Amino acid sequence: MTKENKPRKPGLTADEMGRQQKEISVSEFFTKNRHLLGFDNPRKALLTAVKEAVDNALDASEEAGLLPDIVLRLEPTGEGANPAPPASQATRFRVTVVDHGPGIVRQQIPRIFAKLLYGSKFHRLRMSRGQQGIGISAAGMYGQLTTGKPVTIISRTGADSPAHYFEVQIDTKKNEPLILEKKQIEWEKHRGTQVSIELEGRYQKGRASVDEYMELTAIANPHATFTYHAPDGETKVYARTIDELPAAPKEIKPHPYGIELGMLLKMLQDTKSHWVSGFLSTDFSRVSAQTAEEICKGAGITSHKRPRDIVGAEGERLFKALQGTKLMAPPTNCLSPIGEQAILAGLYKQIKGEFYTAVTRPPSVYRGNPFVIEVGLAYGKHPELQAAQPLVKKPLAEGEVHEGEDDNELARVIRFANRVPLVYQQSACATFKAVLDTTWKNYGVSQSRGAPPAGPMAVMVHMASVWVPFTSESKEAIADYDEIRKEITLALREAGRRLGVFLKRRERAAGEHRRRNIFELYIDEVVAACKSLKGGKLSEAKLKAQLLEIAKKKTGGEKTDELLDKKAGPHGLPNSIIVTAEGVEGAVPVSLSEPGALEAPGPAEAPAPEPETEGPEKKAKPAKKAKPVKKTKPAKKAKPAKKKPAKKKGKR
Repeated sequence: MTKENKPRKPGLTADEMGRQQKEISVSEFFTKNRHLLGFDNPRKALLTAVKEAVDNALDASEEAGLLPDIVLRLEPTGEGANPAPPASQATRFRVTVVDHGPGIVRQQIPRIFAKLLYGSKFHRLRMSRGQQGIGISAAGMYGQLTTGKPVTIISRTGADSPAHYFEVQIDTKKNEPLILEKKQIEWEKHRGTQVSIELEGRYQKGRASVDEYMELTAIANPHATFTYHAPDGETKVYARTIDELPAAPKEIKPHPYGIELGMLLKMLQDTKSHWVSGFLSTDFSRVSAQTAEEICKGAGITSHKRPRDIVGAEGERLFKALQGTKLMAPPTNCLSPIGEQAILAGLYKQIKGEFYTAVTRPPSVYRGNPFVIEVGLAYGKHPELQAAQPLVKKPLAEGEVHEGEDDNELARVIRFANRVPLVYQQSACATFKAVLDTTWKNYGVSQSRGAPPAGPMAVMVHMASVWVPFTSESKEAIADYDEIRKEITLALREAGRRLGVFLKRRERAAGEHRRRNIFELYIDEVVAACKSLKGGKLSEAKLKAQLLEIAKKKTGGEKTDELLDKKAGPHGLPNSIIVTAEGVEGAVPVSLSEPGALEAPGPAEAPAPEPETEGPEKKAKPAKKAKPVKKTKPAKKAKPAKKKPAKKKGKR
């Protein structure tokens, strides 16, 4: 009998297949699918662990009403007894994050750091960085898988409380914490939390690195101070530029437009209300008692019916009546956007540019969830960078460009969601797609089809929402909802219009200045010729001053001087900053206008830019009124001139 003719083995029976079915814990699932959480390669894993620890520290400090003061330390470690190699060659790192926040109570420490999907933010409709309760525990699980080392935590809730030390791991089969060691220790911090995770990673500077993440986090959180100890021994301090916490967001109830039928049926079973009308008015936002009665009437349901008794067809009718009722948009006090002034402060401090502007859109709604879109834009090269360029440039071969003058340089797109930088999956993000779809050529910036705008430019887009629609559990890209894309596009266009006004003014002023220089070249010769024609009986200084005044008027007058000297501020450009060699003007925060506030000596040399900008603006208004006054005075003198001939006729 050949192999082909051998009888086939009987398959498994239903009972046998049933015995093979096993329950899978969420920890086991993410252990095999850790790439879903952002741990798909060593370099990205290191950044993800840092991000989750820093986000938790920021959230905890802000909820406690404390200005965040966070220390991040990255240290290369060796395997076993081997010494630690240099940072560029190391494959293992210890990530340590210390905050001066409220601390964590002893009973909650193991579950927070060693249990997936355990947190307080999932069911809460208010803006926060964390959402799912996965981040920091997933980072600890990755460290446990790659190095076998536990997560070390030290926390203290106050100066009168003891400091608790824990070493924990995750039991992946049960998704429960394993406490390896716990004790009370002496700790120099009076309050706060320290988390230390040893994991497999790779440190590399540049884009999508821990260094860039810390820089971007400082931009989006100007009220925080960050101290970053890099693995190569360098220490960077990002001092806070705003000494006030952002407005604390308040928790809101779900909006009827943001739920689906299954969620409504579940809420009907879980509610504590005894009547349907009470359920609608107390468990939802923007539903008054009168509106609840109308919804019940439209659904054909008695308002005094028990919510738990509504199932099946009645539930569908109630859902359709909810969706068909006109309701106000949900409240927006659940959001805490960065704000235009704070965006300007962050961009101005971290990015060397020539023009800055910020736009915050009015709150909008998608699927019943309120959100706010903010855009910041930095353009041009700082005057110091322009001055540093060599005046004499060597000739180049075909296709070469001078260093720093590549016209093909693309704009940098910086993405944020709830103040958290989004570093990976840029092309899949609605933010990046909106930047590509914006026609930047209309605003004087070159752009190739399907590419970001070209030139020395950085575009920052921030989405603040009670629930950011990320494309995956790793929280790296925002889903492309039509409502979100529309708001991003409108904000980008407003920032682009301001940039276009700035560029056109500067170009026009430069052109008029060139014309004035041409006139001035020949004024001396004209004065000399006129003097010779008059036989030397002519005041050269007076004629030269008159000709210079004419040249000034013909080339834009004071407007050109204001645009070139930047003494009148960015008129018509709200929430903008303009940097020149003479100084800085516009909406510069007071904390940044003080000498020594910035490393760059140029902006720091301009003492108190805000009073200087307010002064010219106030002086500019009377100047505009003074022009018509001068014109009306000759008109008044002209009236008596007409009456004089009349008097002469009378005498005759």
